[in-house]
Amino acid sequence: YPEHALHTMHVGETITPETFRIPTEKTGQAQVRVMEIIPGRVGNRQRRMTLPVENGRLEAQPDQDVLKAFVFERHHATGAHGVGFVKGFGIRRGAMASTVAHDAHNLLVIGASDSDMALAANTLIACGGGMCAVLDGVVLGCVPLPLAGLMNDQSGEQMCRLVEQLTGAWQTMGCTGVSPFMTMALLCLACLPELRLTNRGLVDCQRFCFVPLEEDEPEALT
Repeated sequence: YPEHALHTMHVGETITPETFRIPTEKTGQAQVRVMEIIPGRVGNRQRRMTLPVENGRLEAQPDQDVLKAFVFERHHATGAHGVGFVKGFGIRRGAMASTVAHDAHNLLVIGASDSDMALAANTLIACGGGMCAVLDGVVLGCVPLPLAGLMNDQSGEQMCRLVEQLTGAWQTMGCTGVSPFMTMALLCLACLPELRLTNRGLVDCQRFCFVPLEEDEPEALT
């Protein structure tokens, strides 16, 4: 395989737990847009939810089944990333990351813990891309996909074992949905209704425009 196909994690920024802070100027609470997945389905729902503001930041609310979601551009080292929230995975702790994120296949990270999100992201940066699950500072499962962040040249049997371990990690973290990584992979596909997250931000896929995380007027799509 050509060298350029084996080195595709050009994130353009150093990812730390602080990277996953979401500042807000609101006090007390803020209304935000949330992507709500429908397990086993392609579409999702755009929801408005009120989240508490803690120390000037918006945080994941796992007790409401609301996780942070970040998409990092990984092809040209632009340092660009989009921020959102997602509901419906049933995860109360930990984080998941994937470079299988249609269609641009950037680095997608969702989770309840900033430190676990950073570990998940950096795990995939180190192995050249793939899918992984992290809980309380431990990588429970990882499927390396070093060929463009999308494929691996190991045997089907070897890959099957890795995927089974990853499936077990999801279950350990509390997710009961069908094929959660496939559902996760569609969070960035900005041609599907209703709300998606890209490295440029949230997209309302019914009105075809970018929209801010907090309730404000949408920007025009350019």
